[in-house]
Amino acid sequence: MSLLSVEQLSKSYGDKTLFQDISFTISEKQRIGVIGVNGTGKSTLLKIIAGLESADAGEIIHANDFHIEYLSQTPYFKEGVTVLEAVFYGNSPLMLLLREYEKAMSSLEADPQNEKLQNKLFSLQQKMDAMDAWDTNTTAKTVLNRLGITMLNQQVSTLSGGQQKRVAIARALIQPADLLILDEPTNHIDNETVEWLEDFLAKYRGALLMVTHDRYFLNRVTNRMIELEGGNLYAYEGNYEMFLDKKAEREEREASSEQKRQNLLRRELAWLRRGAKARTTKQKARVQRAEALKEQEGPGQKGQMDVAIGSARLGKKVIEIEEISKSFNGKTLFSDFSYLVMPDDRLGIIGKNGSGKTTLLNILAGKISPDTGQVETGPTVKLGFYTQNHEEMDESMRVIEYIREAAEVIYTKDGHSITASQMLERFLFSPSSQWTYISRLSGGERRRLYLLRVLMDEPNVLFLDEPTNDLDIETLSVLEDYLEHFPGAVITVSHDRYFLDRTMDHLFALEGNGKVDRFDGDYSGYLEQKRKEEELAASKPAAAPADLKPKKEKARRLSYKEQKEWESIEDTIAELEEKHEEIESQIASAGSDFGKIDGLFREQQEVAAQLEVAMNRWEELSVLVEEIEKNK
Repeated sequence: MSLLSVEQLSKSYGDKTLFQDISFTISEKQRIGVIGVNGTGKSTLLKIIAGLESADAGEIIHANDFHIEYLSQTPYFKEGVTVLEAVFYGNSPLMLLLREYEKAMSSLEADPQNEKLQNKLFSLQQKMDAMDAWDTNTTAKTVLNRLGITMLNQQVSTLSGGQQKRVAIARALIQPADLLILDEPTNHIDNETVEWLEDFLAKYRGALLMVTHDRYFLNRVTNRMIELEGGNLYAYEGNYEMFLDKKAEREEREASSEQKRQNLLRRELAWLRRGAKARTTKQKARVQRAEALKEQEGPGQKGQMDVAIGSARLGKKVIEIEEISKSFNGKTLFSDFSYLVMPDDRLGIIGKNGSGKTTLLNILAGKISPDTGQVETGPTVKLGFYTQNHEEMDESMRVIEYIREAAEVIYTKDGHSITASQMLERFLFSPSSQWTYISRLSGGERRRLYLLRVLMDEPNVLFLDEPTNDLDIETLSVLEDYLEHFPGAVITVSHDRYFLDRTMDHLFALEGNGKVDRFDGDYSGYLEQKRKEEELAASKPAAAPADLKPKKEKARRLSYKEQKEWESIEDTIAELEEKHEEIESQIASAGSDFGKIDGLFREQQEVAAQLEVAMNRWEELSVLVEEIEKNK
């Protein structure tokens, strides 16, 4: 059953069209993820549906008693409001009753012998029974507890930004709504809370519409995807994984259509250039058709980071951390921590909010000093630091001017030059948008521009503090590709599980006990180890006889077949990669021989499929070999 219909919606800012004549419906129990590059209007679309902004054209249709609850990226609370008033806001009879009940409970706890308060609470409990409000109250308490919100009478204005975000999430989840709209709900909350939120939303009774960069979150929560691209809207049934498949199919169809258009255009232009003597009506029609073909726009080119960017030479000594400690307000964040950063390290710093992740990164960058210990930086280190709160930008500058201030040209490892304009294209700023004033960029576009500015300085050590906040998925993919080729060390603070899995191979976990636990592997591997440790602790018997020793498990070994496969699989992959490149070269040199190109293209697809199978098998075997080595 349809809950809400969006019909022929359009929105522009100045001469920039965000979306034009888009239409879609939201049905009961749908969990819809909205994705698109920063600046395409994702947050604006959510605000229009929530009734906070108006559209230029079009309408939104829903029932009169339809209720929408909206979570903003930057929540706003009235001055002086308490956590209790913020969470149980509104004038609905249910919210008024819950507010009154919680206040009475709090008052009675402070004065348990007060008979008047006891009678009032008893009366409110009867009202709770009559309105069947206990389920809502239980849900509210569960949400508040899991989000770490305990001081209900504290003023919201006295809380940190992260705590205020948690109060806003609790408010959105507790309010009864037909449609819950969430704009970047995973920003500024730790991984444990994100995982809990995933589970909660899976059982949510209403419909969901959300914008998030967290790809695991999208994959596990959504059952429909909406993409904004080039002013258009594309809808896909399924989660994020299915969206990727279906989008690839759509882009292949568009590319095929564009190739056919280009071929037809070439034929029409060839005919025109032959210079026919007579200009009949039929011939004039062909002229018009050729002109129309020329004016058609093909699918836009995607930014890609397909080159290894150069950087200043990095020596063997990068950063040496010697027994550093740091405390705030009597709380020890970490103590006696030592580590030697290597030139090719990929280190992720993880932990709950307030555990000291950003503090540790700032100490390593030399921005703040440790209480004890020292950090020595190598003489060849050229640091690039992407911070959560980037420097102020001169809004009167154009995008390309801001990047050219850092560098006009940078160079790849093999000496090829890349201009500032070309780098902007790789980071999804089209040639026309490069002359846009910074003042007209969205918040996400500014973050993307600032990221590129940091990289244009060609650092050889890169620090990233929560790089995934406010960046769209496509920009994150570009950054992940860049880091794959980056020749120096990378240290990042992040709560984005997908990003950590994709880019980091060592983790520093700040557990809140003053220790920094080191883990060799990605974030999913770390989680798996933690679960095993918890299961082992839960199943461990209270006491075991001293003379009974557990039998040692027989060590897993590679079979003869697996051993042979492991010895040869890297050569197989290299041969397939070489064959793939050779076919690509043949396609490039085939010119306009489309019959030959078609055959080569099919052969290349077969090789690509074989290569993917081989890579997957190599990954399986490498995990197995690693486990065997650990158990030796």
